[in-house]
Amino acid sequence: MAPLFSPSVHSQRHQYVLDYVTRNKPKKVADLGCCDCSLLRKLKFHREIEFLCGVDLDGATMRKKMRDLAPIPADYLQPAATPLAVELYVGSVLWRDARLRGFDLMTSLELIEHLHLEDVAPFTRVLFGFMAPAAVIVSTPNADFNPLFPRMPGFRDPDHKFEWTRAEFQSWALAAAAQYGYEAEFTGVGQAEPHLHLQVGFCTQIAVFQRRPAGGGGRRSGGRRGGAALRRPAGGAALRRPAGGGGAPAAGGGEETFSYTLLYSVSYPSLRDHNVLRGCLVSEVLYWAHKLCGRRRLEDRDRDRDRDRGRGSPAGRTEREMWPTEEYGEGEEEEEEEEGLQVGEDVKRTNGGQLESYRQGRCVCVPLDRVWSCCRRLRELSGSLDRLRLFIADDPLVTLSPDGFAVVLDAEEEEEEEEEEEDARSVEASCLHVKNEEEEENWEDHRDSPSPAATLCS
Repeated sequence: MAPLFSPSVHSQRHQYVLDYVTRNKPKKVADLGCCDCSLLRKLKFHREIEFLCGVDLDGATMRKKMRDLAPIPADYLQPAATPLAVELYVGSVLWRDARLRGFDLMTSLELIEHLHLEDVAPFTRVLFGFMAPAAVIVSTPNADFNPLFPRMPGFRDPDHKFEWTRAEFQSWALAAAAQYGYEAEFTGVGQAEPHLHLQVGFCTQIAVFQRRPAGGGGRRSGGRRGGAALRRPAGGAALRRPAGGGGAPAAGGGEETFSYTLLYSVSYPSLRDHNVLRGCLVSEVLYWAHKLCGRRRLEDRDRDRDRDRGRGSPAGRTEREMWPTEEYGEGEEEEEEEEGLQVGEDVKRTNGGQLESYRQGRCVCVPLDRVWSCCRRLRELSGSLDRLRLFIADDPLVTLSPDGFAVVLDAEEEEEEEEEEEDARSVEASCLHVKNEEEEENWEDHRDSPSPAATLCS
């Protein structure tokens, strides 16, 4: 019986890369042979990555799926702290292109077996000698595993030019690592039954290459994934870099070759962009200013209702505390006995001493420090109240008082919006009431009508 995998081996390969990215947090990642961009679509959600690149010779397939790499609405509503740029190129992995140098991680999943054997050496030179990323993940089918697939003629895919055994794959990987200054470790995904695993290995074999530091120091640990430990081949002492060997090209060295064709490029919004950051701050300030203003209107309405019923203001709060306005404090000499506050500026404060909303003519003024203290995201993004004020001062969507003390809202617009919301709620309640009455009438008619069984008996 053919071995079944859940999740699929295809998904397990992608998950291996995603786990590696989570552990090592590379900033620049390229997928060679990206095809339908399925791995890139998963990697874009790892926001530690700042640059994603895909390369494939099949531009038509990439073109069908490339729009899936574009930002979604949530990326604009909640921009990430770091930028993300995505680029897709049409070209062969045998070609040199300077834009593919300097990456932290390159992946080549199920690609090498689609090359002719005579092209493997040029691919190795381009990947490790020219592109020279800090880390490489290469996967390919394991020919030792193929006998577990019954009635499989030849290779697993008609386009495969060869399929390596574990010994052949490790021989290629170790030779490439020794020549270009990398260390190679081996693992895989798609495990056979325990009693067969030692005999056939993984369905997909994986080599993880880490470029050795220039000084020949220690290496990063490969870690574990899903119980499959990275391991050295038998007899595997640490590989030594040969004298005069390869490794990353010297800075500025090599020709500036641009052989790929750019197919798609997109940049995601991020908080490092001054305009994006200001837009987020403005949205938060307006949201919380309107919210605080709405709270105050509700308190004011409760106060008026309780006063009409002859019970005074709710919770014993005075009228000036419920809705302080500029008319209080001008020409008034009395003091608030309960709170011991002087009328005037102090009357615009809460019991805790924080400034509250107040009216100024036809406008409502919401103190900016009150908004700032209510929203943790505002505090995190702006850092300080003065910096927040500086960011939003010139934005056309926000009106600040002349002294920059408060956000100024149009009271009439606020009341009109509230009336529209109340009308909408009234209409909804009316429709619900009518619906309930109709349901009751239908139930009465159904209850009064004789049942079919009673009709037959009669």
